[in-house]
Amino acid sequence: MLNGIGVHLHLEDDEGRVLLGLRHPDSAYAGNTWHYLAGKCEQESAVTCLVWEAREEAGLVIDPADVELLHVVHAVDTPGGQPLMQLVFRARRWQGVPQVLETDKCLTWRWWPPHALPERLVPYTRTALTAIAEGRTYSQWGW
Repeated sequence: MLNGIGVHLHLEDDEGRVLLGLRHPDSAYAGNTWHYLAGKCEQESAVTCLVWEAREEAGLVIDPADVELLHVVHAVDTPGGQPLMQLVFRARRWQGVPQVLETDKCLTWRWWPPHALPERLVPYTRTALTAIAEGRTYSQWGW
């Protein structure tokens, strides 16, 4: 089975807090759970997908030159499910203030201190945030 590619945006504000969105309760994936701004790559590069998702989901404008790969989580959500290489990118600069633009997918955006993350957090997102805090660039979840 081929691996899918997911992209995730790791933004930190001036206080070191991380941006997470609360998924809509009726969302097909991880309803009523906090998660990175994210998307799945189709016929595009990972950075192109990330920049497009940031604008579409939250109204954020990111220059691809300001994006760097921060972490990779090789994840399987369900036994026998498609493995996903979840690429977590950091944007050092961006324009705009996070807005909810896809109300069927996200209820709100909020900045969270890394030491006080929400309890209801997508498990592989928590894995990535923990590994990033420890300075690791790769982790696995669900295998």
